[in-house]
Amino acid sequence: MAERAGAITLKGNPMTLLGNEVNNGQTLPEFALRAVDMSVKTLADYAGKVKIISIVPSLDTPICDLQTKHFNADVSALGDDVVVLTVSVDLPAAQKRWCGATGSDKVICLSDFYDHTFGVDYGVRIKEIGLLAREVIVADKDNKVTYVELVPEVAQEPNYDAALNAVKELL
Repeated sequence: MAERAGAITLKGNPMTLLGNEVNNGQTLPEFALRAVDMSVKTLADYAGKVKIISIVPSLDTPICDLQTKHFNADVSALGDDVVVLTVSVDLPAAQKRWCGATGSDKVICLSDFYDHTFGVDYGVRIKEIGLLAREVIVADKDNKVTYVELVPEVAQEPNYDAALNAVKELL
């Protein structure tokens, strides 16, 4: 398995990412993640949709909270052809609680807690702490990646405008 030492920082401390990075032009790697009801969700469940995959370390942290609320607000204006998948290693029950507490009903929260394969397959599992790095991926209806932002410092927000502009180019 690939290890990318120093690929990101967490509060200034270099962190190692496990797995190969996802790049523009490639097809999204398959995944099997747990939804808030513990059902298994795969890419096929979102077939025919433009996808924003918003990857966060934990919804119960300030920046992840902001990021997920931001995309929850933005997705309504993008139409029914767009889906936002927020992926973390939070337990599905914690994701469900967070969505209810914040009124976030447009994003779909998915968890990589079960086997951690998503984090490695997408190259965002942080070796030192077992959480996922902050990344935003946009893919077209055929799962071709058109935008990737691996946020270099975990404690910083992504570039929302760039991600949303990438989505608009696909609509």
